[in-house]
Amino acid sequence: MKGQKRFTAWHLVAGCGLGVVLGTVLHEQRPQIAWAKSAVAPQSPDDGKLRIIIFGAHPDDAEYRGAGVAMKWARMGHHVKLVSATNGDIGHWQMAGGPLALRRSKEVMEVGRRLGVTTEVLDIHDGEIMPTLENRRIITRLIRQWNADIVIANRPNDYHPDHRYTSILVQDSAYMVTVPFFCPDAPALKKNPVFLYASDQFQRPNPFRADVAVDIDDVVEPTLDALLVMESQIHEGGANGYAGLFPEDPAGRQRRREEVRKELAGRYAGYADSYRDALVKFYGEERGRKVRYAQAFEVCEYGRQPSREELKRLFPF
Repeated sequence: MKGQKRFTAWHLVAGCGLGVVLGTVLHEQRPQIAWAKSAVAPQSPDDGKLRIIIFGAHPDDAEYRGAGVAMKWARMGHHVKLVSATNGDIGHWQMAGGPLALRRSKEVMEVGRRLGVTTEVLDIHDGEIMPTLENRRIITRLIRQWNADIVIANRPNDYHPDHRYTSILVQDSAYMVTVPFFCPDAPALKKNPVFLYASDQFQRPNPFRADVAVDIDDVVEPTLDALLVMESQIHEGGANGYAGLFPEDPAGRQRRREEVRKELAGRYAGYADSYRDALVKFYGEERGRKVRYAQAFEVCEYGRQPSREELKRLFPF
């Protein structure tokens, strides 16, 4: 009929094609997860050494919280893995997306190499991790595959949503790692790990309690050397940096490196002062009073509850 448009096969094909494109775009806006259910890694064998997995929300968090003690474990032949729950792709004031995610991954891989540990960065967008069932499965599988004796994360009362939800996901896995028919593609652990919180200064709803404090004096210099590799975060300031913070000239860059190294050293020295009583309890009066740099951990109420003797076995320093 005149003036009436005909609906042809071409229109049908074009419409289907548009639907595929829109569906792809909408799908790609969702957080992407580095996990293939058909390729679940086998559980690591028990060789008599301790197996420790440390979770952080971003590519630098597990490194800050675990670097010194991780190096001590690694030097004794124990197995340590640092995991970033997100890829850090918005954690910079000047760059973002894939280039930043790749840069930060490269940084923490080098930190791990220097510490003598394994590193993994999950491909979940920075700022978007949520305590979902699928993410709980991811964390549970990682703990099982590592055959962990010790699991470390930050506490859930933290300023950053990614930090809070990463901690919640680890907590939610604390029992599930032993349940055979949850994620049956990854064998359940026969013994629940000891779950620990790294230290922080948050006071509400309750302050951090140091159940164990570790002397890192013997590894503090190589630890600082390793952490300074993370230039995007330490030197350039990450998401809260600004132009000129890390100068272009060699002299200015060296001043900045010295400045941040001093700040990092001060952080670990502050832990030694804040948790002096825990150091004395763990090492005895004479050695505990002499420690200059330390890291401290609180036993989570979930997971296995270690005795004082077991804590000394888990921290054999």
